[in-house]
Amino acid sequence: MYILRPDIAEDEVTNHIDKYNKLLEEFGGTILDSQMRGKRRLAYQIKKHREGIYVQLSHQGDGQHIFKIEKSMRLSEDVIRYMTVKQEGPLPTQRPSTKKSPQADDKENSETKVESKEKQPLVSSDTETSGKDNTATKENTES
Repeated sequence: MYILRPDIAEDEVTNHIDKYNKLLEEFGGTILDSQMRGKRRLAYQIKKHREGIYVQLSHQGDGQHIFKIEKSMRLSEDVIRYMTVKQEGPLPTQRPSTKKSPQADDKENSETKVESKEKQPLVSSDTETSGKDNTATKENTES
């Protein structure tokens, strides 16, 4: 995963992605998946930037190429952070797009609104006033 500066143009972002993908292949790695995750707000300010363009790069190799690609990212002024994580176990697979149509979102939102109304306890003004009336009647009977 690496984070690019938020103020660079979209075509430059694709150039950076292609550049690091080619470097990785030149150094003996195989690319499993490369995704631009988009511009997101950072948890804290990095080099006076509050946002960054996230890119996830899943690759496979013997590990010798990692030092070289990290050095290239370290020297680039457009990369503000990078992190390499070793994953053990099954290889990651490309996930299908999770984007939905606006109509599907509206349908889901209306269904959740209905469900949330059903789960809310019913409190009517009659029960609140009846409790007050009961205390007033008890006071009247006692005196």
